[in-house]
Amino acid sequence: MIGLRDDTASAPRPPSRAPELAAKIFADGGWLQAGLNLEHRPQQEQMARAVAVAMQGDAPLLFEAGTGVGKSLAYLVPGIIHAIDQSRQLIVSTHTISLQEQLETSDLPKCRRLFKSDPALAHCADFKSIVLVGKSNYLCTTRLGHALADRASLFADADYGELQRIAAWADETTTGLRHDLRPPPRAEVWDAVNADSSSCSRKHCDGEKCFYQRAKARLRSANIVIVNHALLFALINTGGAQAQGANKDARGVLFPDDFLVLDEAHTVPEVATDHFGLSLSSYGVDRALKFLFNPRTKRGVFRKLGGPEAQQLVTDALDASRQFFDFFSTTLLAQRPIVRVQEEGVAEPTLDGPLGALHRLLGKLADKLEDGRERDELLEQKQRVKGLQAGLTEWLMLGNQGHVYWAERSGRKQTIVTLRSAPIDVAPALRQHLFGCGTSIVCTSATLAMGGEIAPFAARIGADEARAVVVQSPFDFERHMRVFVASDVPLPSPKEAKLALGVLADYVGFCTERVTGGSLVLFTSYTDMRAVAATLEPRFREAGRPFLIQGADLSRTELARQMRAHGNAVLFGTDSFWTGVDVPGDALAQVIITRLPFDPPTHPITEAKCEHIRDTGGNPFNDLTLPDALIKFRQGVGRLIRTATDRGLVTILDSRVLAKSYGRLFLACLPQREFTVLTRETRSEKFDPFA
Repeated sequence: MIGLRDDTASAPRPPSRAPELAAKIFADGGWLQAGLNLEHRPQQEQMARAVAVAMQGDAPLLFEAGTGVGKSLAYLVPGIIHAIDQSRQLIVSTHTISLQEQLETSDLPKCRRLFKSDPALAHCADFKSIVLVGKSNYLCTTRLGHALADRASLFADADYGELQRIAAWADETTTGLRHDLRPPPRAEVWDAVNADSSSCSRKHCDGEKCFYQRAKARLRSANIVIVNHALLFALINTGGAQAQGANKDARGVLFPDDFLVLDEAHTVPEVATDHFGLSLSSYGVDRALKFLFNPRTKRGVFRKLGGPEAQQLVTDALDASRQFFDFFSTTLLAQRPIVRVQEEGVAEPTLDGPLGALHRLLGKLADKLEDGRERDELLEQKQRVKGLQAGLTEWLMLGNQGHVYWAERSGRKQTIVTLRSAPIDVAPALRQHLFGCGTSIVCTSATLAMGGEIAPFAARIGADEARAVVVQSPFDFERHMRVFVASDVPLPSPKEAKLALGVLADYVGFCTERVTGGSLVLFTSYTDMRAVAATLEPRFREAGRPFLIQGADLSRTELARQMRAHGNAVLFGTDSFWTGVDVPGDALAQVIITRLPFDPPTHPITEAKCEHIRDTGGNPFNDLTLPDALIKFRQGVGRLIRTATDRGLVTILDSRVLAKSYGRLFLACLPQREFTVLTRETRSEKFDPFA
């Protein structure tokens, strides 16, 4: 998978016209106004000019742009011009699906119309774009064909029906993407037909028929590639640009000579921390082994390519895996779902021997086959088993200095055990894999600064040398936002927990009933959210008020869609709803913040980071806990006003903003600095929603 240019040592390219053209496009009375009839926004012009200069100079840039600046066009327009002029690929990475969809369906078509509106920009009008998803999301028609041919050895009768359904869908779909198949395919069947295999390659696949190979062909010619942060760091972990053919001295993050924009960049430290660590689950090991052979169904790769010895080795490995992970469930995780591990040897490496035996046998079986698809598949499974073995060894030995290690239980029945690790300080990895790649990295978000300064965020992501700029939102918050703060909600404490939940439920009920539009109620814990929901849901139902809650059957995207559709729904959400939810108009007329969003200090990552800060002479609360909470608070407040005509209320039910010294920092984050204090006695007179 190479980029647009694989000739990094070729003749010099013409200079980029991005700075010159961006100035004319975004100027007052410029081509953006003339071509798209969009209003001039000085903040957007400032951002577009800064982005164009950073891209031209292959320099890093951190740019906070408040809501309504129009930051997507401010980086897309100069980015596409630079990509076309330089025959380089622009990579845009986002955190949320909703922003990816906005870029694909709204912003990129606007760019195309802009470029077609003036002859000076016409050379950019035919730019090519693609939304890139992980290989396992694509159907491989070659693997599907082999799965149908080998169905007797791979699938039980019930699974064969699912395989036939996928085959029928393959004749109709234009994308071959898993999320387009409804209902979603069963994981064990999809594993046998998706593109995440060496069997899906140019050598084995028809490039005209295989959905992934077709996507790769589009990728090679794309000027702009849209990814999400999780996929970005997953691809970086597999080698990034150098794995795609760039030499070690060439610039580029994912592909040779590319350049990158990270939108919603405030989430980068968290996502990168997650992906630069280790994750090994009982569920994942079980699936990997049963792909080779499932003792219950007597199906799998070894039904055809193995034999009794190979099948018995898998059975032995499955038994060892069950005993290994059950040990964690009954000892380390018996009392708590997440436990940090600080000493090696917490468990015996009982799974190492069975995995090692499987690894050796897979190599022997592969050596007996001629070069071809089946041999490639066995070699791939050999590497997969080796990866499991290496991961287990590293975790048991706490083998990566500078990482924190822990075990956790998850799943609906809390039966999945996962062994995890993560870097305590992610800045060195980001400095190496992003800001050390010799190419432009633009980070943008509505919330990068802390107290008006981006330097703390820059240090956290290893971008200490980057230029930093902050521009405010052009929206009229003084006219369009009202802020209320409840002063009589008990402060968080174990003794007052029950009373506090009762008061919270009372306030949430009162505030949502007084607002005719929709209300987004943000919690910091599932326990509190469910307790308040149990009290209020009957009241909402009796009043005919649509009630939506995170963690039921609907995805975040679907919950936001339903909120937009209902127009007056009450939506309860926790962590992921503080950021990235976009519900404009009266469908979201109030944001209620039940508690300030401090991360619990008990999670192993947070605990280890606090220790690291303390050991280096810092203050964990001031250097980590408070800055994280301020950014998340700003994100939560930012859900309210999404367009210039939106208006609504922010209601804060955490009295710490008034009672604690740090509370003023949260109040200073509000775009509307005036607020009204409420108590249960005075709220009926003082709580005054917009008519």
